[in-house]
Amino acid sequence: MSSDDIDQVVAGLAEQQRFEPPAGFRVHAQVTDGSVYEDAERDPLGFWQRQAGELHWFTEWDQVLDESNPPFYKWFVGGTLNASYNCLDRHVEGGRGDHLALHWAGAEAEERTFTYAELLVEVQKLANALKDLGVGKGDVVGIFLPMIPEVAVAMLACVRIGAVHNVVFGGFSPHSMIERMQVSGARVLLTADGARRKGTTSPVKSAVDEVIDEAPTLEKVVVVQATGADCEMQQGRDLWYHDLVGDASEECPAASLDAEDPMFILYSSGSTSKPKGILHTTGGYLTGVAWTTKLVFDLRPDTDVFWCTADVGWITGHSYILYGPLAAGCTTVMFEGSPDYPDKDILWDICQRYGVTIFYTAPTLIRSAAKWGVEYPQRHDLSALRVLGTVGEPINPSAWAWLYHVIGGQRCPVVDTWWQTETGHIMIAPLPAVTTTKPGSATLPLPGISAGIFDEEGNELDEGQGQLVLKRPWPGMLRTLFEDDQRYVETYWENYGAPLYEVGDAARRDADGYFWIVGRSDDVINVSGHRLSTGEIEHALTSYRGVAEAAVAAKADEDKGQVVIAFVTLQDGQGSDELANALNEHIGQQIGKLARAERIIWASELPKTRSGKIMRRVLRNLAEGDDVGDTSTLADPDVVDDLQKKINQG
Repeated sequence: MSSDDIDQVVAGLAEQQRFEPPAGFRVHAQVTDGSVYEDAERDPLGFWQRQAGELHWFTEWDQVLDESNPPFYKWFVGGTLNASYNCLDRHVEGGRGDHLALHWAGAEAEERTFTYAELLVEVQKLANALKDLGVGKGDVVGIFLPMIPEVAVAMLACVRIGAVHNVVFGGFSPHSMIERMQVSGARVLLTADGARRKGTTSPVKSAVDEVIDEAPTLEKVVVVQATGADCEMQQGRDLWYHDLVGDASEECPAASLDAEDPMFILYSSGSTSKPKGILHTTGGYLTGVAWTTKLVFDLRPDTDVFWCTADVGWITGHSYILYGPLAAGCTTVMFEGSPDYPDKDILWDICQRYGVTIFYTAPTLIRSAAKWGVEYPQRHDLSALRVLGTVGEPINPSAWAWLYHVIGGQRCPVVDTWWQTETGHIMIAPLPAVTTTKPGSATLPLPGISAGIFDEEGNELDEGQGQLVLKRPWPGMLRTLFEDDQRYVETYWENYGAPLYEVGDAARRDADGYFWIVGRSDDVINVSGHRLSTGEIEHALTSYRGVAEAAVAAKADEDKGQVVIAFVTLQDGQGSDELANALNEHIGQQIGKLARAERIIWASELPKTRSGKIMRRVLRNLAEGDDVGDTSTLADPDVVDDLQKKINQG
């Protein structure tokens, strides 16, 4: 078909509002009908007990759920297990040691593969090396690495010995990384000499050295020689990864950990400048990710090759690059690189090269691929694909239709998933070949998950728009915010009261009971599926010399989902393009390039109420080009007119 013909087909599909499961899709036995929903609703605790029973436990639990101290719920109380053992040892001991665990593809055509047996050896060696450094149960280990195999090895080695890993997205600045090390009290940091991107190498270790003194708890820095970039090694503190593991023993028994022992901290942007340290524990989290990987993607461990295109620095990478696929025993794929380098067909080249059967990605990437054109996927044989998934933000109908037709050939179910860092795993999604899908809707809560739409008075709505609320605990839920129980309660439970968990997303429910995620209801901007705190960006802006005040808002963007619009007032002088560039460079250094503003608007004053509070609703409406509504409560309504003129001037 020509590009024009395909465009017509996609346009027609985008207008179609309902899609029955593709004819001929051979569904896994466990989801052949909807009875799994009925079973879970009839006995939720029994349902979760059966899912946990799919894992290997050293000691079985005494109690499925302890609700005695809400919202500090505990799951599988008294049970002991190990995530590393469940992801590796049990498959090797079960005779599947030669099954491929990991395909890794580098941006410069490098490749590395690991069987389950080979990956287990690497993990045990690093686990022993960490123990030799004094790392023990409960100690926090920071991981600031590119998307290379060592990041997976490091995570699995930490959980093997009961250490708590704190992975930071490699796209964040060293400043953001070190802040997360500081507040978590990390003892050891694993990083790299450099990172590759689009044919260039960026120094990592030397940049880390500039901020390392801000985290006094860091005792050792372990450096992976990933690129050959020059870096200084401080004697007594810095160690090369290859030297550290070179002579380490290949035998390290997995620690028997309590189900409620901390497994990892992952810092998510919040509505203030201080990131939230989301704490997940071992038993519940692993139960949730293993089960959802199998159910949502109709997983067949012996034949499936699972590729989630996320970065392990985000929860999606934790759950669906590493722990979910490996706990389920399939082959997972990691890629270090950009979707348009060395050419715009690299994604589809990898799909063909490794025989990817399940492809899980972000709507932003699909929109970009659609813009580049069908000629790139048409270069490759994508016939192995059988399930497609999206994550990070709602997918618009035209991107859904392009994915379904061009990539899936109208034979692959599309599972549009909703979840968040706090939930640990997918919560709302269709089941392949079972659920009738509607492009743009995540459809229905998964079996065992209870969700609803609530108005501001706390009433549940059968239909209409309001706040998305989860109505009962689930095993993979966060347990608290690291060393901040009060903020945990205030952020998620205060408005409605436990067991009603406030998600922070606005959503609507249609006449069929399907859920449609509208967007964040707090001050978080979703750029290309990455959640960024408005407060964190504003803090970066106001830390720049000469900036008096700053406020940021989101603007919808066809490619990225949302972009950052910054409103900045200066202490004196005029704004300029040069200053805007300098501010964006500063944001990149403080947080990361993805947080840079799409546009900076110089404001003589920000719209404030008479009490001095910035009226963010007005800024959001200005950024979107919408009517600002009632401004009678502003101290100076003329401020809005001035900002509107500046926006219109371009």
